[in-house]
Amino acid sequence: MTRAWYRGDLHVHSVHSDGELTPARLAADARRAGLDFLATTDHNTAAAHHAWDDHHDLLVVPGAEVTTATGHWLALGVRPGQVVDWHHRVRDGSVAARLAEVHAAGGIAVAAHPHAPYRSGTFMYPYDGFDAVEVWNGAWTSDRPWQADNEAALAEWGRRLGADVHSGQWRPAVGGSDTHLLDQLGTPHTVVLADAHTAPAVLAGLRAGRSWLAESARVTLTLTATAGDRTAGIGDRLDTAGRPAAVLVSIGGVPAGTVVLHTEEGAVHRAPLGAGPVEWTTTAAESGFVRVEVRHPDGRIAALTNPVLLA
Repeated sequence: MTRAWYRGDLHVHSVHSDGELTPARLAADARRAGLDFLATTDHNTAAAHHAWDDHHDLLVVPGAEVTTATGHWLALGVRPGQVVDWHHRVRDGSVAARLAEVHAAGGIAVAAHPHAPYRSGTFMYPYDGFDAVEVWNGAWTSDRPWQADNEAALAEWGRRLGADVHSGQWRPAVGGSDTHLLDQLGTPHTVVLADAHTAPAVLAGLRAGRSWLAESARVTLTLTATAGDRTAGIGDRLDTAGRPAAVLVSIGGVPAGTVVLHTEEGAVHRAPLGAGPVEWTTTAAESGFVRVEVRHPDGRIAALTNPVLLA
C-alpha cells in the first residue's frame, strides 16, 4: 500500500493488562470497525507485543501505556519487547530520560487523557519532550465517573496552539478509544496520512500532524487551504505569498450538526452541516493556522483536525 489516509486506534488494552479482550478478538473488531492499524498499549508491559503474529493484514504498532503516579503517557513504536520504566513522577525530573528511550527506538510519546478524574489520571508533566497530546479519549461524553474530560483536554490544547505554532513547536492532537471492554474499539480513532502502511510511516505522519480524529469510520473529512496555485492540507504549511487563503472543508457521515473553524482568534466561522462544503477565506496575517471541529447538534464532537498552517 502507498501514500494514503489510514485509520487506527492508538490506545488499546488487552487481556495482557487490564482489558477483557484477547488480541485475536481485538484484531477481528478492528477489521469490523474499518481500521487499518492499532497500537497495543497495555499498562507497563510488553507482553502483548508478540501476540499479534497471526494478524499480518492488520498493522499493529508495539507500545505501552506508561502508568505513573502523576500521569499516564503512551509509548508508541517502541522495539518489540521493550518495556519503558514507569517508576517516575513529575517531581523527580526523570521523565525526560524515559522519553529519550522511546525516541531512540524510533517511537513517539503521547500525553494520555490529560484530564482524567481519577488518582494518577491527571497529566501533571509539562508537555516538553512529548510528541502529541491525546485530546480525545473514549466516548466524548459519558456518565461514567472515570471518563476523561475530553472537552477540557481539547480546550487546553487549542488554547496553547497559537503560541506553539508561532514558536514552531506545536504538538499534534490524537485520539484513541482506551479500549478495555467490548464495543469500545475505534471510538474514537486517528486518521493519518502516511507514505506506507507501516509503523515508521504511520509514526512519521503522527509526528508531522498529518492527521484528524473521527468518532467512527463512517465519518469522512477533508480540509485544504489554497492561495493562488498552491494548496496545503492538514499538518502542512501553505506559503500564501501574501495572497488570500481559501479554506475548504468537506464532511461526510455526520447527518446534522455544525462545522466550526478555529484560528488563534478562537472560533471564527460556523456553518451548518448538510449544505455542502464549507468555504471561508482568510490571510496569513489574520490567521497563522486553521483547524476544524465538527459537532453534533448536542455539542458532542464527531471529528476534529490538526491545523493547516499559513505563512
